[in-house]
Amino acid sequence: MAMITRYCSLALVLLWCLYNISFLKANDGGFSVEMIHRDSSRSPLYRPTETPFQRVANAVRRSINRGNHFKKAFVSTDSAESTVVASQGEYLMRYSVGSPPFQVLGIVDTGSDILWLQCEPCEDCYKQTTPIFDPSKSKTYKTLPCSSNTCESLRNTACSSDNVCEYSIDYGDGSHSDGDLSVETLTLGSTDGSSVHFPKTVIGCGHNNGGTFQEEGSGIVGLGGGPVSLISQLSSSIGGKFSYCLAPIFSESNSSSKLNFGDAAVVSGRGTVSTPLDPLNGQVFYFLTLEAFSVGDNRIEFSGSSSSGSGSGDGNIIIDSGTTLTLLPQEDYLNLESAVSDVIKLERARDPSKLLSLCYKTTSDELDLPVITAHFKGADVELNPISTFVPVEKGVVCFAFISSKIGAIFGNLAQQNLLVGYDLVKKTVSFKPTDCTKG
Repeated sequence: MAMITRYCSLALVLLWCLYNISFLKANDGGFSVEMIHRDSSRSPLYRPTETPFQRVANAVRRSINRGNHFKKAFVSTDSAESTVVASQGEYLMRYSVGSPPFQVLGIVDTGSDILWLQCEPCEDCYKQTTPIFDPSKSKTYKTLPCSSNTCESLRNTACSSDNVCEYSIDYGDGSHSDGDLSVETLTLGSTDGSSVHFPKTVIGCGHNNGGTFQEEGSGIVGLGGGPVSLISQLSSSIGGKFSYCLAPIFSESNSSSKLNFGDAAVVSGRGTVSTPLDPLNGQVFYFLTLEAFSVGDNRIEFSGSSSSGSGSGDGNIIIDSGTTLTLLPQEDYLNLESAVSDVIKLERARDPSKLLSLCYKTTSDELDLPVITAHFKGADVELNPISTFVPVEKGVVCFAFISSKIGAIFGNLAQQNLLVGYDLVKKTVSFKPTDCTKG
């Protein structure tokens, strides 16, 4: 993708604090952290008064809004503005910052490339229901000078009167974050009960933040490909590897998902397939090459353009954990919808929210729906009905793909019950069918 040298967006959250023993832990065995979907009853964003079908409709709306703000990823070659809506992330993580550790909450997202959080003193901050981080109380907090390599490598920074590097992020929906670029100790609680610590992680300490951010969240952390994303900063200690396994979102299991780093992120074994990752070159989004879909024996070629605009087809779809639906260019969507509707013999229905176009009446949980295969370059990935259809009201399910004018995004519903591994050294993304509800 010859664009997006720096895009920040909504986001995610994870990190670390302290000594060599922690680096040994990360290097030797890797580690895993818990991710909670925002609609889970375990999430602070959970709204108990919403019905399951209202949650689906809201997720669809967030997905559409997020997709609209991805437009610059496909059409712009030089922009410092973030391309996505600031508060519309889907997966949450708890992490700690500072010494002593101060716990905060953020959003996990592969479409973001910076970690920032609200900091005291707040000149003009959005309302946050949890305590705000005060860097003056941390022994390990340090602002970066304007002459630092990190400051000089980032776009849209400025120099304060006291020589502190100041960052500024403007999101596609009008939200923003402005503050000091700093280094700090960050801590992640791993799923085995221990903590993993990383010192001197570059963060944005936001003193002026506003827009559509959720009150329960304290900021954003990116897993994208930018120079100060979490993955880029940890690359040497995690071998450039991370993976996640997304448990079914709209099921009753209420299982959490996992985000893995280092050796724990290796995806291998029977059923594993791998596809090239479009060279990042400091860009935020992860692009794959989609060649076709299959519905039964019917193969539908994908005509989406490449991320570079070369027309070669390479790097023609973003893989994104923060977008619920899968978005396709209109012609590709209509071809796929036609192939799906040809093999389904159920009675058609309407989506009550009028957001999804291909819907059917159902009478049981055992749905007679087709398996759809996504043919990525070198990797055929089977998508079961739980990943391609969503319940929108009692007795009605809809196809979880939509037509888009901005390009193609492989969303998180389609990635359910797949172990998805990113190897930034080998420049591959691997998929392995996995029951992500099991630890």
